[in-house]
Amino acid sequence: MPNKYSGIFAWRVLAPLVPVLASCVTPPAPAPAVPAAEERPPAAAALAPLPTQQEIRVVAVGDIMLGGSAAPELHRRGYDYPFERVRRLLAGAQVVFGNLEGPLTTRGTPVAQKQYLFRSPPQLVAPALRRAGFNVLSLANNHILDYGLEGLTDTMAALDAAGIRYAGAGLDASAARRAAIVEADGARVAVLAYSLTFPESFWAGPQRPGTAFGHAAHVQADVRVARREAQVVLVSFHWGREGTTVLRDYQPMLAHAAIDAGAHAVLGHHPHVLQAVERYRHGVILYSLGNFVFGSYSPTAQHSVVAELRFRAGRLIALRLVPLNVKNTEVVFQPQPLSGRAAEEVVANLIQLSAPFGTRLIARDGAAELAETAQASTP
Repeated sequence: MPNKYSGIFAWRVLAPLVPVLASCVTPPAPAPAVPAAEERPPAAAALAPLPTQQEIRVVAVGDIMLGGSAAPELHRRGYDYPFERVRRLLAGAQVVFGNLEGPLTTRGTPVAQKQYLFRSPPQLVAPALRRAGFNVLSLANNHILDYGLEGLTDTMAALDAAGIRYAGAGLDASAARRAAIVEADGARVAVLAYSLTFPESFWAGPQRPGTAFGHAAHVQADVRVARREAQVVLVSFHWGREGTTVLRDYQPMLAHAAIDAGAHAVLGHHPHVLQAVERYRHGVILYSLGNFVFGSYSPTAQHSVVAELRFRAGRLIALRLVPLNVKNTEVVFQPQPLSGRAAEEVVANLIQLSAPFGTRLIARDGAAELAETAQASTP
């Protein structure tokens, strides 16, 4: 996002938390309207009962866009092709999550004055995503309305038909803020998703379709509601600046607010590169998962990870990050697990990025693991 917006943007996100964060934010700009009564955090949230020994395995990946420059290759090779080398990493998880960057549609009017417009064929992409294992996706991003309301509704219909749940966009703000609930062998996982990226016209309103914007008070209210419905709550944010490992000030503030309200993990997207991991209180923050399968030959996106998070009794017991090569001039839109020296370099980079947050990652068998949970990651 352009620098000139950074102060105003942070204020929009954090204005509802001013009493707590007044010393941390930039000087005030016009604040958003006070949330309606039904949008305010409830005074207390009775937590969903936790099965004592139930283990929940979540796999999360970065940005997914099966259009753009990938379209000719996928038309020739088929839409299962991108997932062939990573299927084993996705297999066996009760929850497989990613960010769907762009609508699944062949209809709609392209948004005017927008440089990059993405879409991909719904009848081919949605079933391929389901066959790969995906059962919940974020729609909260700066491309999901590239082809207007028709593109959004076609996307939701295609995912519904494929049996894939979604969060972060809808026909109004209330729908966009609603959690997607995934059944996980007797337990429930709630997924919330928010976009903090322009264009502002994509943000949903009380009577306007679009994406859920990440007002801190809204996020906390939604997390508290989700904690009444599910044993594990995941929050996805589409945020930050593309192509850099440097965080914007609002990212840790908003991530902490989500976990303070009861979220178990924060999953970040949009920068197209890997960013730091932070262990915060009972939760974990993956500031950016990078790209997964993305239809661009941009040299910026070279490495990514498949993140495996395991929970027991509502507590994180393991985090494992498996490095991927996503440089499309080499892998041609088919993410490839890294090994040897290449994997070690990605792990070392993650360790270095995360150290300033007090997070200790360790290298183990070609992946990065959260040190305090490393023992639990062994079956």
